[in-house]
Amino acid sequence: MDDIVKQLKKDYPDFRFIDGVRFSFKPPKTIVIGPYEGEKTPMLLFHELGHALSKKYSYKLGIERLKIESIAWQTGKKAYQNYSNLPLWDDDFVEDNLDTYRDWLHQKSTCKTCGLTMYQDVNNSWRCPYCDQFTGYLQNP
Repeated sequence: MDDIVKQLKKDYPDFRFIDGVRFSFKPPKTIVIGPYEGEKTPMLLFHELGHALSKKYSYKLGIERLKIESIAWQTGKKAYQNYSNLPLWDDDFVEDNLDTYRDWLHQKSTCKTCGLTMYQDVNNSWRCPYCDQFTGYLQNP
């Protein structure tokens, strides 16, 4: 892993690579290297590099968070493919990681009262199309 980081520092001198407790990207230029997690560790590092290279790291809507993560994985994969000394890229690993954001979005968007899928309005508030429209109407005829 040290050799990979050393090479990335040479190839991407505009970014700062530091050790930390978990892989992350701190805009605008700091990539935090988390602890070793087996053969998938380089993919996690390149995912964070993907955030840095894509310059997409903030979101307002929940769906934007999933999009940003997907773009970071795609961008990281493109950079990863320039290094022949790395293990094969594992698309299943990427999908498993993206599933955590899909699960988060599903949980966040499910109405706790009726179970329907909610949406975010222009104020980023979660709204239930049933509870907000019909329940209030029925209670106040």
